[in-house]
Amino acid sequence: MVTSPTLAFAVMAAESLVLTTADGERLEAEIHLPENVRGAAVLCHPHPLYGGSMRDGVPDALFGALPQRNIAALRFNFRGVGASSGTHDQGGAEQFDVTAAIDALAAALAERGLSVPLVVAGWSFGADVSLATPHPLVAGWSPIAPPLRVVAAERFAAVADDPRPKLLLCPEHDQYNPPAQATATVAGWRNTEVVTVAGADHFLWGHSAFLIEAVSAFVGQLGSAST
Repeated sequence: MVTSPTLAFAVMAAESLVLTTADGERLEAEIHLPENVRGAAVLCHPHPLYGGSMRDGVPDALFGALPQRNIAALRFNFRGVGASSGTHDQGGAEQFDVTAAIDALAAALAERGLSVPLVVAGWSFGADVSLATPHPLVAGWSPIAPPLRVVAAERFAAVADDPRPKLLLCPEHDQYNPPAQATATVAGWRNTEVVTVAGADHFLWGHSAFLIEAVSAFVGQLGSAST
């Protein structure tokens, strides 16, 4: 459920939304629908207990840049963060939050009669929660610096076995899950690629341009595959 101004026209700037989760929490969110949309992305922020919010570096950079590349973007605060209700649940109930965000972005696209690939691009905590959230409307997942241990390993099973593409963007010097370790963890996953972000650590300072290009290209590939 989405409470917002009408989205049945081209949105030239970000608009505020309130998302309602399946378990009744209300989440603070923002959506940016460019005039010409070729794809869409839900952006999930890093760990709430360490100050993570939807306005943190990586999701903030993507939210600003993707619409300029004709990719609609929705960012939100997990439960207990900012104006979002609820309390932190170690990545468990947060899967309801990701689901609500996907549903909201898909509904906004549908209101404009658009059928474009929708990806989930979470960072750190948000990456892991997104990988624990299988959703029928997702075309692919692009987790950024996923620790792959925020949630219990079995919660990744559905996405791991899903044939839809997964592009893991792993910092070369990630303090929590470097590329070699990530590659070993996902070795049995279907349709999964690990890309190293050269020179970066987990916090990815100075590497926003690479991430923007990588996520944009991923969306573009999904769009080409669907035509």
